[in-house]
Amino acid sequence: MAQSAAPTSLSAATPAITPISLKAIAPWALFFGILMLVLLYFVGTEQGVTSVFSGEGVHEWVHDGRHLLGFPCH
Repeated sequence: MAQSAAPTSLSAATPAITPISLKAIAPWALFFGILMLVLLYFVGTEQGVTSVFSGEGVHEWVHDGRHLLGFPCH
């Protein structure tokens, strides 16, 4: 009977973890940072004098989010 090969070491089977460089992360971090600032603007201050859109549509759409985050709106 033929014998099976000896089991290989677990460290040889696992792939090496390579770190992600800051240059690769920076554009995505900037994109999501700007996206979060725009979202915060619409939830927090999109009404009254500083409103980008006229009417109450945006205010009503984010109304519950405003109360959840502690922004006063009435």
